[in-house]
Amino acid sequence: MRSVIQRVLRARVTVEGDIVGEIPHGVMVLAAIHQDDTMSEVEWMAKKIPSLRIFPDEEGRMNRSLVDAGGSVLLVSQFTLYGDCRKGRRPSFIKSAHPEKAEPMVEDLARLIAAEGVTVQMGRFGADMEVELVNDGPVTLVLDTPTREVDR
Repeated sequence: MRSVIQRVLRARVTVEGDIVGEIPHGVMVLAAIHQDDTMSEVEWMAKKIPSLRIFPDEEGRMNRSLVDAGGSVLLVSQFTLYGDCRKGRRPSFIKSAHPEKAEPMVEDLARLIAAEGVTVQMGRFGADMEVELVNDGPVTLVLDTPTREVDR
């Protein structure tokens, strides 16, 4: 599993002119499910995201987690994170899980993050989405589950 995590001052997702997910401060998470992922990877990511110390403390150091900062998550499924661009000019997405596997796993990720005490909003799986955010810092991290680090 791969996620791009961006610390944000605010973020929202719009589908066909309707806002489907919106948060004040927190993190925007673009999440991709690998074809070989299991619930183990989802559980790992769901524990890691809320506990990453990427928010400033009183001295301005990144010492506070999402939970500590009282932030929210805007979770957007993003299969293109596994796009392989090494050959040719058109990315290959064969490492991305098919929608029938990926959609329930993304929903599980949202549920498990929420179980950590974090408010979670979501984009709409498979939709053509407009994603808006104000990156804070900027702080942007690419996070691979340990089993997927070899796929980089």
